[in-house]
Amino acid sequence: MKKTVFTILLILLFMIGAAYSVSINQNSMKGVFMDKKVLIAYFSFSGNTKSVAQKIQNKLNADIYEIKTVKKYPNSYNETVEIAKEEIQKNIPVEIEGKIDIAPYDVIFIGTPAWWYTMAPAVKTFILNNNFEGKIIVPFITHGGGGGYRIKEEMQEYAKNSSTKKPLVIYGKGGNNLDKEIDNWLSDIK
Repeated sequence: MKKTVFTILLILLFMIGAAYSVSINQNSMKGVFMDKKVLIAYFSFSGNTKSVAQKIQNKLNADIYEIKTVKKYPNSYNETVEIAKEEIQKNIPVEIEGKIDIAPYDVIFIGTPAWWYTMAPAVKTFILNNNFEGKIIVPFITHGGGGGYRIKEEMQEYAKNSSTKKPLVIYGKGGNNLDKEIDNWLSDIK
């Protein structure tokens, strides 16, 4: 009986400690940009960028905005990347749905998949359609094996008079350590 009670107490202490650790970590991440108004804006085709955006949003308790195209891409990934390749190579503007007023935000995280060595065309349109003067841009990029390319530098070029931070570059949906990787990245860029 004493062994059972002791085991239950150990399990309870472990659970309380783990919950306390998670609570401290979440609160410290929310404090990273505590004095700033933060927006997470992202475009996602397959859901990978959306998943990363939601994780960042939960950690920072920030506003979130999904960039959507007026003309929908096909469901087939291969067809979509071929269309995107043409849009990128021919510099074809992609019309996006709606608009968000970014004026109240100090820090804007911008998420994109890496397509044909650059950001998704919808993200380029989002940046070009907004005034980022004086804003801090924090890129996060998902990719299928090519990395982040020059997306950070391109965002800086398109978003005139802004400051661009170190990007988070994630392969696919990220691995088992994605939360820790995001936490480390957020701590690095604060």
